[in-house]
Amino acid sequence: MTTAKALTIAGSDSGGGAGIQADLKTFQELKVFGMSAITAVTAQNTLGVDGVYPMSLEAIEQQIECIAVDLKPDALKTGMLFNSEIIELVADKIKQYKWENLVVDPVMIAKGGANLLQKEAIDAMKKKLLPIATVLTPNIPEAEELTGLNIQNMEDRKEAAKRLSALGVSNVIIKGGHGKEKESVDLLYDGTCFSSLLAKRIPTKNTHGTGCTFSAAITAALANGYSVKDAFQLGKDFIHQAIKMDLHIGSGHGPTNHWAYQESKR
Repeated sequence: MTTAKALTIAGSDSGGGAGIQADLKTFQELKVFGMSAITAVTAQNTLGVDGVYPMSLEAIEQQIECIAVDLKPDALKTGMLFNSEIIELVADKIKQYKWENLVVDPVMIAKGGANLLQKEAIDAMKKKLLPIATVLTPNIPEAEELTGLNIQNMEDRKEAAKRLSALGVSNVIIKGGHGKEKESVDLLYDGTCFSSLLAKRIPTKNTHGTGCTFSAAITAALANGYSVKDAFQLGKDFIHQAIKMDLHIGSGHGPTNHWAYQESKR
């Protein structure tokens, strides 16, 4: 039996709820061997981000190269990349090694409001990274930043998805957590057709790391051979249970529960 492997290229969250910590926990829960290349170290907890310390380009490159020569990933995701130089390096390395099944979570702002992507880096993301993405998973504010649209309703979301698809992204998933509907509606556009998944909204402030966890679940599913549509469904189910079975940790925006999905199946 071949063991599926997934790589996360992202920032470290000292509080354990987001970033590579959330990604690796999610990979493990979905029976995928997780690997990481750290782009930045953050000093943070559930109350907010106190510091961001980007890794050197040399350190990021060497992490990726060590994985490439020995542990080729079956799927990979990017999270916090912070600046244009890191984005360009990561995109070049992914193309160099011809890695497939790339999930891009365009991490821009932390739950507490801290900027995790410099403004000048948005163009680099659109030009270098999005054209090689298999799946892009922005929330509504991130989709607005990437497209320049003011997204107020589902038709606006569909237009944003079309514009992002036109940049070369194979599949766009615009998450509905920031939407105004009674249910959370996640929208998938595959370049031709739209489909959506609905889930009951859960009244909680403990949603730290939801974007990382959702995209990591999709990455793990792709590594295990799922289609994008089936990976989308698994990601939705995984994050819904992670939010629903709250851990109640910390005094601010607490983390989701990464073992909830497996717990719900018992």
